[in-house]
Parts: sequence; C-alpha cells; structure tokens
Amino acid sequence: MKRDVRLLFGPLTAVIFLVGVAGLAMTVPGYDSVRQTVSEIGEVGSPAQVPFSVMLWAVAATAIVFCLGLRRAALDARATPWPAYVAALMAVCSAGIAVFAFPHPLHNLFGLSELVPYQAPLILALTWRGRPALRGGVAFSAVMAAVVWLAILLNLTTLHRHGAVWTVIHPVYGLVQRGLFASFFVWFGGLGWMLWRRKAALPSAPRPVIQLFDE
Repeated sequence: MKRDVRLLFGPLTAVIFLVGVAGLAMTVPGYDSVRQTVSEIGEVGSPAQVPFSVMLWAVAATAIVFCLGLRRAALDARATPWPAYVAALMAVCSAGIAVFAFPHPLHNLFGLSELVPYQAPLILALTWRGRPALRGGVAFSAVMAAVVWLAILLNLTTLHRHGAVWTVIHPVYGLVQRGLFASFFVWFGGLGWMLWRRKAALPSAPRPVIQLFDE
C-alpha cells in the first residue's frame, strides 16, 4: 500500500503547536513559562493574541488532515476508526480556543473539552489490539495514554487549590500544563510518523500521493 502523506500532518501538527507555544511565549514581556498557563500567551490584550490564534487555527487544520489519514489507516487494517474521530475533536477545541481568547468564559469551556480528545490514545490502544500491522502504534499509544492520564491528574489539582499537591504544583503549573499538551502532541506526531513508515499488511487500490478526502 502506498504511504499516505496525510499521516505526516500528525508530526506537523505537533511541531506547529510545540514550537509555536515556545516561540510566542518569548514575545510576551514578563511572561513566565514555568508559572503561567499557555492561554495567557494569547490572552486579550497580549501582543501575541493574534499570532497565538493563527497558530491554533493551523493546529486545527493540520490535525483534521492527520485524522483523515488515521481513519484511512484504520479502515485499511480493518480496525475501528473511532480513535481518529475522537482525536479530531482536538481540532474543534483548538478552533474554539483560538476564537475565544482568555479570559472569555467559552475559552475555558473549550479548554476543558480537550479532555475528550485526550482519550484518543487510550481508545486506540484498546480497540486496535490484535491488528499485526498496527502493533507498534498500539504499544506506543498504550504508553502515551498512561503519560497523558498522569498529566491530566496533575492538572486536575487546580480543582482543589487548598490541597497539599496543589501547593507543590502551583509554582510550576505552567510546566505541568505544558506536560499535558506535550504528551498528547507527542502521541499525535509519533503515531503519524510510525503509521506513515510502516509497511502495510493489507493491499489497497492505488491513490494519489496527496488526497485529503477518501472516496
């Protein structure tokens, strides 16, 4: 089976987000990446508000393309495409966060909604088992699902700001939040790269080198 170039949009999405966040943080005077949240980079009135929104729109667009490739990979291996559908919700969340800059109430709603696409690695690890062509992606997703969930639990300490754990995390919450984002997008990029490189176990009809939508 010919390699699907759409899968490379997974690594591209990861690079856009991780490099974008790191780079834009340096354009905001006095911003502290260790202590402050990512949303504060593009908050209302920030010099990085517009570039931050553009970056998130780029993340949303490339994520959708990758998820189309992920869906195709699942169908080729006779696996469920649900991990692709769940992961694609990250594009919706990113677009919402881009439109509603912090501290708009809907900004936090879309941010909290990211808990849904964060489950994509776990769903893939559970539903793609038993597919020899996808074995590497399943193992990688299982590991990253554990990392993502650890990061989620650490981030949920914000719900109990009088606890002992929050006392420790609060001074470095910016890093803790970035750990969650990084773990998910490392999965996004790593899975895309692994699936792009793998040799298909199932034959399929030839397709154009670049094809955004399946027939």
